Amino acid sequence: MPHEATRLREEFGTVDERVARLNARYKNHSATSVLELALRDAELGRIALVSSFGAESVVLLHMISVIKPTTPVVFIDTQMLFQETIDYQLELIEKLDLRDVRRIQPKPAAVARIDPDGTLNQRDTDACCNLRKTVPLQEAMDGYDAWITGRKRFQAGSRAALDFFENELNTRIKINPLAHWAPEDVKDYMINNRLPRHPLVAKGYPSIGCAPCTSPVKDGEDPRAGRWRGQEKIECGIHFVDGKMVRGPLPKTDSVADTKKGDAA
Repeated sequence: MPHEATRLREEFGTVDERVARLNARYKNHSATSVLELALRDAELGRIALVSSFGAESVVLLHMISVIKPTTPVVFIDTQMLFQETIDYQLELIEKLDLRDVRRIQPKPAAVARIDPDGTLNQRDTDACCNLRKTVPLQEAMDGYDAWITGRKRFQAGSRAALDFFENELNTRIKINPLAHWAPEDVKDYMINNRLPRHPLVAKGYPSIGCAPCTSPVKDGEDPRAGRWRGQEKIECGIHFVDGKMVRGPLPKTDSVADTKKGDAA
C-alpha cells in the first residue's frame, strides 16, 4: 500500500537516510539482536522474510519462529525446484510452527508466453530467472517496506561489503542479519539448535537453487560453484548493488578486495 511508504518517508526521511541511521544504530549488535529489534523498529514499516528454504535458510526461519512466528515468509516456487526443497519446506513449516508462509509462483500466462516448453534455462538463464524469480518477487514485495534476507559477506564478491541494512532502489530496505557471519557460525547455530538440514547438503549441494541450474560441489570448490556452473552468472538477479541488478561478477575494486581479505583473516 503506497500510503504506508509515504508515511514512512514523511515521518523518518528517505530510504537512504533511514538505512544510514539503522546501520549506525545496530552496527555493534548480534544477528539475533538485529533481527529482533528490526522486527519492531518503526522505521522499517511492514517486513517479510524472503526464504528459498535452501541449504542455510533454516537459520533465519528458526530465529523468526522464536522471535515472531507470525512474520510473513515469502517462498518463491520457480516450478523448477528440487522435490527435496519442496519436501523440506513442508517439514520446516510444521517443525518450526511457521504461521504465515506465502508460496508465490510465476504467472501461468507469462510462463506460457515466454517459456512454454520449460527449456528457457538452457538458452538464457538470466531470462529464466527474471521470469520465474525476479518478477514474481518484485510483485510480492509491493506490499512491504522491508524484507529480510539470508545473504552473508562470505558468499560472493558481490556481497563482500554487505551491511545489516541496504537501500533497495529507494523503494524499500533489505535487512541482512547474518551479514557478518562466517560459515562456522551457520554450522554452529544449526548444531546447537538441532535444526534439520536440507537433504541435498549431504549429497554435495552446499548452495541450492533450481534443479536444472544447480550441481554438486567438489571438495575445495567455492560453495556457490555449483550454481550456474560454467557461466559468469553468480546471482539470480533479485538483489541490487549500487542500483544495478546483480547477475554476474562485480568489477574487482580495491574496497571489495580489501573487504574480502579482512573476511579471510
